[in-house]
Amino acid sequence: MAMNTAAAYGIYSQEVVLADIVRNLNQAGFENESICMMLSPEHPIASSIRDASFFNAEKESSAMTTKLIGWLSEFGAVMIPTVGFFIRSQAFFHALMVAGDAPALCGNARTLVGLGFTKEEAERYEDQLDQLGVFVYISCTDAAKMHWAREVLRHTGAQEAATLEESMSVAASA
Repeated sequence: MAMNTAAAYGIYSQEVVLADIVRNLNQAGFENESICMMLSPEHPIASSIRDASFFNAEKESSAMTTKLIGWLSEFGAVMIPTVGFFIRSQAFFHALMVAGDAPALCGNARTLVGLGFTKEEAERYEDQLDQLGVFVYISCTDAAKMHWAREVLRHTGAQEAATLEESMSVAASA
């Protein structure tokens, strides 16, 4: 089951400040629950999550990790290949259950197919995620919001920003 095709997405380098992107999306009218992010396992957030320990003797470090996990849990979905995932939205949960097994949930090409991309596009974006670091996907209620989301992603420095509709038409013409 794939998400609806009203969606925009952007690809960023891992140096991007995710909180800035989210703040801009929120100010533009997009709720956290409509935002899905995939982070490279090399992303600094991935390292923090991978190294998280609730038994850490450093209270300050543990408090920061707890705050980070709480923040990630506010989104529709956040996936970090080989590290883990957070899914809050039922819509993302159903879309990401594409293969019925856990590996599809950990941020690979099958995850992107579940979001509505063709297999070829999904593989291309998976490769870009490995190189760049952050893939942000916004589920939208209609075409106007989808195009607005794309513009917000461009404005926040996405190295590539498009709509799922545009992606599908490019794939169909290829």
